[in-house]
Amino acid sequence: MNDVGELKEFTVVHARALQLPPELHQGVLDRVTNDEDGALGSWAVEWSAASATLAESGQLLPAFLCSAMARFPFVDGPARRAAYERLRSLFDRWRAQHPDIEPVRVKMPDGELVCWAGGLSATEPKPLLLVTGGIVSVKEQWAPVVLQAAQLGMAVVVTELPGVGENTVRYDWESWRMLPAVLDAVADRADVSRTYALANSFGGHLALRWAGRDGRLRGIVTSGAPVSDFFTDGAWQRRLPRVTRDTLARLTGVEPGDEAALRGMLTDWALTPQELSGLDIPVCYSASLRDEIVPSGDPEFLRRHVRRLSLNEFDDVHGAPGHVQQTVEWTFGSLLAMRGGALPS
Repeated sequence: MNDVGELKEFTVVHARALQLPPELHQGVLDRVTNDEDGALGSWAVEWSAASATLAESGQLLPAFLCSAMARFPFVDGPARRAAYERLRSLFDRWRAQHPDIEPVRVKMPDGELVCWAGGLSATEPKPLLLVTGGIVSVKEQWAPVVLQAAQLGMAVVVTELPGVGENTVRYDWESWRMLPAVLDAVADRADVSRTYALANSFGGHLALRWAGRDGRLRGIVTSGAPVSDFFTDGAWQRRLPRVTRDTLARLTGVEPGDEAALRGMLTDWALTPQELSGLDIPVCYSASLRDEIVPSGDPEFLRRHVRRLSLNEFDDVHGAPGHVQQTVEWTFGSLLAMRGGALPS
């Protein structure tokens, strides 16, 4: 079982980013009293009930987003498994109303990942926006971004990290390889030579590792991405919220509770000064000054080693839940600016 207080705390930013009505979000949280699988008042049960009510009234978008919240942070039993299956079913019903959204399947040597895409065209290939979240984010919750493909003048592909949702790829130091594989999968229907990544949290870590190895990536926009100290500072890792430690253990295959093994594995994931100083693309990074997950040394590490860095800072906690609208505006403003070459050179 997860710590209910942590679940409530760390879903605020997701609920606001997904534009769930505050009264809906707070109403569910007020009813949640435990995280016992299938119990009355439990996390998955209450969020699933909200999803069912919305679906019955035909509100499919918030319904599947509530199911995404019900499976948060990862599937760990029958109730969250049922919530995840309901999410996929509701999403398919919603997607039927948006035929421009299509699946893209990418096979890797150690698994497969499924993406949702829009704006792909063999006759008029557009620059690509690759979107991925962090260790608790399923791709369906970001799928509405695909609907903005035409407005952005880009093809859009959203995916998820290894071990999350339908991504069966192993989560390890080499996981960045899934990102260029996504580009290869759509190279006949998008101009992947002009690819930009909107990759938050641990997705941003993968994108930064990938960036120096693939000239097709032209820029990165990220928020709250772990970079260096997060992976090497054992004292910091011991203070991480339990939900973060448990989720990382789940995705990487570390035995639950074996924090020494988790710390030992993560040490090698730190980005190096050489990797970052070799980047010749703009990197836009939004940091929270009171982040309880990503240490302050990580944005500072980027400041020292990334030549074309635009650093945005909020006096907030992880994910900047008090600045969601400002973060959205900054994110898409940064993307449009870097496409126009307006970021520092």
